[in-house]
Amino acid sequence: MDTSTHDLAALFQQLGLGHSPQEIDHFISTHQLPAGVSLAKANFWTDAQATFIKDALLLDSDWAEVVDKLAARLTVVAPH
Repeated sequence: MDTSTHDLAALFQQLGLGHSPQEIDHFISTHQLPAGVSLAKANFWTDAQATFIKDALLLDSDWAEVVDKLAARLTVVAPH
């Protein structure tokens, strides 16, 4: 049974990215997800990272909630 924590830092670690709060904030500030583009289709992922994200959502895995949170933080909101 997997009892590991599935938070943003753990997701970044799983994706092979820097996972300190500063590294996560820097990633989010330098990567944007245009509205209507799914997180797994973003052009800044490697194939392996995109597959992990796609599978997390498709299989509704333990990672799905934190993947959704990351998508929300990366999504560009168009001004009204």
